Amino acid sequence: MRLSHLRATAAAVTAFIAAATMTPVWAAPATGYQLPPAPIAQILDAPPTPGVIVSPERRTMAQLGRENLPSIAAVSEPILRLGGYRINPRNNGPIEARAAWMNSLAFEDVTTGSVRPVALPAGTRFLSPRWSPDGTRLGFLVDASGGLELWVADVKTATAKKLTGGIVNAAFGAGFDWLSDGSGALFSAVPAGRGAAPLKDPTPSGPIIQESKGRTAAIRTYQDLLGNAYDEALFDYYFTSQITRVSLSDGTITAIGTPGLYTSMSVSPDGKYLLTSRLKRPYSYLVPAGRFPTEIAVSTLDGKPVKLLADRPLTDNLPAAFDAVPTGPRSVSWRADASATLVWAEAQDGGDPKAKVAIRDTLFTLNAPFDGAPQKLIDLDQRYAGLDWGRADFALVTSRWFDTRKEKRIALDPSKPGNGRVLLERNYQDRYNDPGSAVSRLTAEGEEVLHFTPDGKSVFVMGAGASAKGEFPFVGKMSLSDGKVTRVWQAEAPYYEAPVALADLAGKSVITRRESKDDAPNYFIRPVATGAKTRALTQFPDRAPQFAGVTKQTLTYTRADGVKLSGTLYLPAGYDKAKDGPLPLFMWAYPEEFTDASVASQTVDSGNRFVRPGGASHLFLLTQGYAVLDGPSMPIIGKDGAEPNDTYVEQLTASAKAAVDAVVALGVADRNRIAVGGHSYGAFMTANLLAHTDLFRAGIARSGAYNRTLTPFGFQSEQRTYWEATDTYTKMSPFTYVRNIKNPILLIHGEADDNSGTFPIQSERFYAALKGAGANVRYVVLPNEAHGYRARESNLHTLWEMTRWLDTYVKNAPPRAEKPAAK
Repeated sequence: MRLSHLRATAAAVTAFIAAATMTPVWAAPATGYQLPPAPIAQILDAPPTPGVIVSPERRTMAQLGRENLPSIAAVSEPILRLGGYRINPRNNGPIEARAAWMNSLAFEDVTTGSVRPVALPAGTRFLSPRWSPDGTRLGFLVDASGGLELWVADVKTATAKKLTGGIVNAAFGAGFDWLSDGSGALFSAVPAGRGAAPLKDPTPSGPIIQESKGRTAAIRTYQDLLGNAYDEALFDYYFTSQITRVSLSDGTITAIGTPGLYTSMSVSPDGKYLLTSRLKRPYSYLVPAGRFPTEIAVSTLDGKPVKLLADRPLTDNLPAAFDAVPTGPRSVSWRADASATLVWAEAQDGGDPKAKVAIRDTLFTLNAPFDGAPQKLIDLDQRYAGLDWGRADFALVTSRWFDTRKEKRIALDPSKPGNGRVLLERNYQDRYNDPGSAVSRLTAEGEEVLHFTPDGKSVFVMGAGASAKGEFPFVGKMSLSDGKVTRVWQAEAPYYEAPVALADLAGKSVITRRESKDDAPNYFIRPVATGAKTRALTQFPDRAPQFAGVTKQTLTYTRADGVKLSGTLYLPAGYDKAKDGPLPLFMWAYPEEFTDASVASQTVDSGNRFVRPGGASHLFLLTQGYAVLDGPSMPIIGKDGAEPNDTYVEQLTASAKAAVDAVVALGVADRNRIAVGGHSYGAFMTANLLAHTDLFRAGIARSGAYNRTLTPFGFQSEQRTYWEATDTYTKMSPFTYVRNIKNPILLIHGEADDNSGTFPIQSERFYAALKGAGANVRYVVLPNEAHGYRARESNLHTLWEMTRWLDTYVKNAPPRAEKPAAK
């Protein structure tokens, strides 16, 4: 049926409703999880496109089948929320809401294209695939009934075997890493004889007491913190691990050192030393585990202590500013191009960004056997943000400063410690002038180092290639002398083709992931020479052909203050503007803060991207006859030293009005049938737009925060506290203006939201306020869901709620009542 016929039917229904009551009719809600209209469920249930990872020597590409959305039963497995972490007590690993489970494995020869599946037991699901340093094996963690098992697959034979039983402890993360010589792996193990988990005594032993004793602790809102002595006991039980070594040849398992709360471990490139970070008491009920007292130490590979580098106390008193850091050694790692050299950063401003000093951070190094004095490597006037090691005479240091959104990339000669040379300084939000990121390669020891050009005068880089005409990723060479980037290959229309890895050391060919508006993403190998032919490595199909007829275009327009804006306009398959006329439209957005108006105005056409919705995507509404304006710019810009949020409402409403005017002027949207929605900070935006404008017939706000007094020590990009910017916090909070919200608003929130600042109480109390003010509001709580929704049932039900809400209050809404003329 053509959209014109659908629209005529909708118009008849609208006329009948308007004539009967002039009020939209909301049918009695069904109970239980509901299914959205076809073809949404069919698209959502289609098998996901496999992922790939290229081996270090670039000869093999592992194809990884991915699980689809888990069931609500799986998402509802018991969860422990401790110290800012969430774990599954059944396997001492990640919960379903956060695990990227894979269910099949195949090895493809990059040269010949031959693909060999790896036979895995039926029902196998795994995560954390990692190549061995020589690329001959792939390790991964398998979910078993008794816990997580470490497995390894052999490329030559395309077979896999189990190395350990279900003893891997992945509470803090991946759980394993390869030894530098590839002879085996290190992993975090559940301590032998751990016994049963502690049981909670239902009778309290006393009150829970916290005390500050006058210490200043401006702490942002965090979720899943420890709350009592029983939580502490559970934290000790599940997060304590034994560092363990397993031999690949005979499966011998050897314990290293003593059990502890090890958050990280890494072996020195020469394979002789082990660097660990270990938490210890006293714990805190105010901050996550990453701020608990921490010991950073070096031992031999058999566990004998060598050097205690840092004994950091509890860090619960950092300033709220984003560039605030703890004092003492931090970001400790091994120098990748040396045998055994430690490198770390130390704040020189007391960790306080407000301190007026010339030097913010200093980098230090210390060579084995670690009994000498640390050597200063470089002073930085911004915060240390990363270091790419290359060779004896070259490393690349990155520093950043949040207040200015500026970054520097600094060339450093490690053999001559000093100040280095600034190769470039830029606004890191500037997409048009992004020089790309340095490409790395793996050494024989499995360490990442810079990938230099054959002449040694440049380093390879890869970048997004953003421009007003679109995003065309590139491979380039960055000169070590002046930092200038020369592009040696770049994607061309109609394709979006992103480099995945250089296919050879000389950079003469590259492995890419290519897509277009009409072509599903697949992997190719191509010479970088102009006009050279590409060769397909995969032939993954379109997982949602029902979406193929949808059209899209980048829409550009201007805000009243002159700021240039843009958004991606999607129109349903089969839509004909001349015959079907203006459509109901749904606008989905997310505000961003900027310090530079020119950067905020950058527009990147997305016409060469292959778009298929998943999860609870708003783009599914295109199958129901809606136009969608996706990601319309909502920049909040701080000018001339002013804080962006001091004019948040004014800038937000101006951006929204410009977007509405643009789609109406194009003739594809009916001004009287436009809705707005967003997730998280986009939900906050949605509530504010309903409170401060009459542009939208309805709104959908998912997992948002609405009362900024509940996030008093900063939120999003706001660094000031409530007491430093009380007026701004108050004016930005839609909770303050619930009596202004006259149009229907649908609130959806995950019952177990884990995002900082978006506690479910935000939606709960906002709903209560709206209800008390007489607003038309519906509040949906998704059981056991976090900030993002994972269960199949939850996603389908969310899409059902969204479709019904918009059908009732937007698509089939009666005409707006005319406002009385001013007297």
